[in-house]
Amino acid sequence: MRESRLLVHAEFSVPLGAADISALEPATLGIILAVVLLAGAVTGIAGFGFALVGTMALATVFPPSVAVVLLIVPILATNLSLIGELDRSSIRSCSRRFYPYIGATIGGTVIGMWLLEAIPAQPLTLALGILTLAYVGQQLVSIPGVDRLESRCFVERPSVMIGVGSVSGLVFGATNVGVQIVAYIQSRQLGRTLFVGVIALIFLGINTVRVGAAGLLGLYPSLEVALLSVGLAVPTVAGVVAGQRLRPFLTPKQQRVGVYGLLTVIGLRLVFGGLGIA
Repeated sequence: MRESRLLVHAEFSVPLGAADISALEPATLGIILAVVLLAGAVTGIAGFGFALVGTMALATVFPPSVAVVLLIVPILATNLSLIGELDRSSIRSCSRRFYPYIGATIGGTVIGMWLLEAIPAQPLTLALGILTLAYVGQQLVSIPGVDRLESRCFVERPSVMIGVGSVSGLVFGATNVGVQIVAYIQSRQLGRTLFVGVIALIFLGINTVRVGAAGLLGLYPSLEVALLSVGLAVPTVAGVVAGQRLRPFLTPKQQRVGVYGLLTVIGLRLVFGGLGIA
């Protein structure tokens, strides 16, 4: 396994997995805790964003593959927190409606996780930054041709859902970037509560499989790292609950400005890091 997978950023120089978690610098643990709390709050407010915000923020300090692995269990915790926004009848209805997409996304995710170890850290960092900025740009600026693309590709025919889901899962498995999944569900014109619940349902299925796949594929450098990932579920849920309570006090515009502003800063930091500038 590559050394870059096992070491955090040079300024901390702590082997993540070669040493017990208690050996990590307090500043390192503080950064991890702050990131999952912030990402959880964003998810509680917007209904999505934990994987994107959390992974991108941690990837500015840790090798991207370490960031991806650390957040596997916390991402699952956010899905469990949000799934309560769907009632049982909605869960059954959405499962029948989106099962080709969910199944294909799960398959693509496992393949993406399998490829994770083979992806060099610096190009992956740059790619994560570009994906983040592209998502923000697509949300804020009307790009010619996007609506036409969505009308052709983002439909609910089983064959299309399988194709789109496979590619979406591949990217998510290797990077924790799930904006392509969110974009597909957004294109279905669902109501706010239903949208949040469906996103949680889809990611719940994907991430339940990811937890087991990560162990089988040997993505955790050590038991300590796996335990740290499990432990981070607690502050993650706390962040989600805080965000849910804050949501009614924020206008949609304030939510967008906050989430997209944060993602822009993180995306730029990743691009500069990937280019070796910062």
